[in-house]
Amino acid sequence: MEEQIQDAVELLQEAHQIVALTGAGISTESGIPDFRSPGSIWQQVPPVNYHDFISKPEARRQYWQTRRELSGKMAAARPNAAHRALATLEREQRLLGVITQNFDGLHQEAGNRPEQVIELHGTSHQAACTLCGRRSSIAALQRRVDAGEPDPTCAHCGGYLKAATILFGQRVPDAELQRAKALANSCDLFLVIGSSLKVVPASMLPRLALRRNIPIIIINQTPTSLDTVADVAIHASAGRILPTLIAQL
Repeated sequence: MEEQIQDAVELLQEAHQIVALTGAGISTESGIPDFRSPGSIWQQVPPVNYHDFISKPEARRQYWQTRRELSGKMAAARPNAAHRALATLEREQRLLGVITQNFDGLHQEAGNRPEQVIELHGTSHQAACTLCGRRSSIAALQRRVDAGEPDPTCAHCGGYLKAATILFGQRVPDAELQRAKALANSCDLFLVIGSSLKVVPASMLPRLALRRNIPIIIINQTPTSLDTVADVAIHASAGRILPTLIAQL
């Protein structure tokens, strides 16, 4: 691993327009469960997909029950060393932006400017109407659910309300995807951190960089589909490896 770390440091030292794609693996170290790890709540109660949320009242009730169980962990989560390392990279003017599959807001809390963070899967810090798209307070919406409203709807159009996150089966907003593609097509190094690269369209973004022969560094606990074509693939904790790399720049 020491050789891989040194190779990654050399690539980072040469780069000044770095883009990072982050997945659930960067936030598990902050106490937020991912979808695939053994023992995850999602292994016991599979997440509600978008079609079921729209068409089945029982799916919406399950959604709110699961969210209630996770809200405490989300509220208690704080940025870890990997989040802070990316914020440092931005302050040193080496980072073009962060594309994240997470909706926890920890990149912004760590110090990355909100305009530099593309949240492909939305944010859990706001509520959204599934019909008109109007955004509102997630805290106020959660209070309605906690007070006994099992299936809250939008006061403006009657559409179903949920957190402003993307459910399985729901399309990633085109504007966010186009911004992410533009970053992937502009970078001089592409970092993959804590992503299994199993979920599209995020998994396709590093391939855009590969088409331009841009170096790829992957830091993930488990192997990914791009390990064999990446310049460096390190299977270890992002919170341990990424700060070590950034400290050597």
